[in-house]
Amino acid sequence: MDLVNKLVAQGQFRVLKVPLGFIKALQWFFAIFAFSTCGSYSGMFRMSVDCKNRTDSDLNIEVEFEYPFRLHQVVFDAPTCRGGNKDQVFLVGDYSSSAEFFVTIGVFAFLYATAALSVYVFFYDKYKENNKGPLIDLAVTAVFSFMWLVSSAAWAKGLSDVKTATNPDKVVTLILACEDEENHCREIHDPVMSGLNTSVAFGFINLILWSGNLWFVFKETGIIAPFMRAPPPQEKAAAPDAYGQQGAYEADPYAGQQGGYQPEYSQQGYNQEAELAQGYGQQGAPTSFSNQM
Repeated sequence: MDLVNKLVAQGQFRVLKVPLGFIKALQWFFAIFAFSTCGSYSGMFRMSVDCKNRTDSDLNIEVEFEYPFRLHQVVFDAPTCRGGNKDQVFLVGDYSSSAEFFVTIGVFAFLYATAALSVYVFFYDKYKENNKGPLIDLAVTAVFSFMWLVSSAAWAKGLSDVKTATNPDKVVTLILACEDEENHCREIHDPVMSGLNTSVAFGFINLILWSGNLWFVFKETGIIAPFMRAPPPQEKAAAPDAYGQQGAYEADPYAGQQGGYQPEYSQQGYNQEAELAQGYGQQGAPTSFSNQM
């Protein structure tokens, strides 16, 4: 407890608040439900065989089956309706491969999620060192995403076959006494498959979690970082001041010229007046009102 309190005080568990750690915790949680709901299942169904001779009847035939669903090994006794003798009847089918594959993927996913969470919390700096940790995490996450897809699809098909093989209406056809129309065979209780249906649902939820986590692990690798750099900032144009001049402290283009600032149009007008006066002087034009008189 002291170590946990110390880690909490140092903020080591903050990684669980970001998508990388939070989704990994969900993977750990749902992996447990996936393999436990399938691996711990046991079910049963009941049938009745009502013989023409009532003394040979068996109105409560109970058949039990469980994981890993090797149904061809499940046997039960059924009356022959011939003098109290009984036959051994076996169920049909072996669906252990898909069930065991699904459970195995769930167990290994749980173990890897546990190891990854431990690394995130206790050794996150080493996890980021040299970029090896994120790359390994990305590869393993991709593999488990594919495995959850394959195992969930295989187990969904296997579960459908298990439901068919354990349907009492179909099982009664395996009993020889039920072929005689004088004997009446019927189901009493169907097997409860809700737990197995939940296991398939948890399998596809794990598929979504592991596939979705690929993006967050990929970002930790830093491969995408060079493509996400912000463009260099552009220089902003100087804002006009209150007098409509651009750049309050902009350098005067006429600074350093003798006489200070002189507009171009004023200089041109002055030159034109001087030329005009000189022209009148050369032509002998009167220079005063008295001469003109």
